[in-house]
Amino acid sequence: MFWQENLENAAETSAYQTIEQTIIVAAQWLKLGIETVGALIICLGVILAIYQLTAHFIREQSSNFNHVRLTLGKYLVLALEFQVGADILSTAIAPSWEQIGKLGAIALIRTVLNYFLTRELIEEQRREADAAQMPNNRQPETRNET
Repeated sequence: MFWQENLENAAETSAYQTIEQTIIVAAQWLKLGIETVGALIICLGVILAIYQLTAHFIREQSSNFNHVRLTLGKYLVLALEFQVGADILSTAIAPSWEQIGKLGAIALIRTVLNYFLTRELIEEQRREADAAQMPNNRQPETRNET
């Protein structure tokens, strides 16, 4: 009886460890895939921003690059969302408190960066909308009738 119970316990433990390892490997691959999507989004945003910057220099000589900054910022914010998602997934499979702490710090930094990028994008869009409402960016003229 004793040997039979030990063999059954060993078999259950081995099956559990195999399933656990399979889940960890699958989660690591999923994390890698999510991080890759985030990196591709950044690459796409940089390529589009370079294209817009080049077109800006060909057409205009002004130094207003807000449209290019907004485009790049939007892609960076989206990519950061994917990176934070991958960090959250990492905490689910992190085996030690040290790794969880490191992942938490990285997620916090990315979240704060995302917050400020989003805030700056909203403010810049508001400025562009205000500028578009004013024809030629001029203040209304007042007439002195004396």
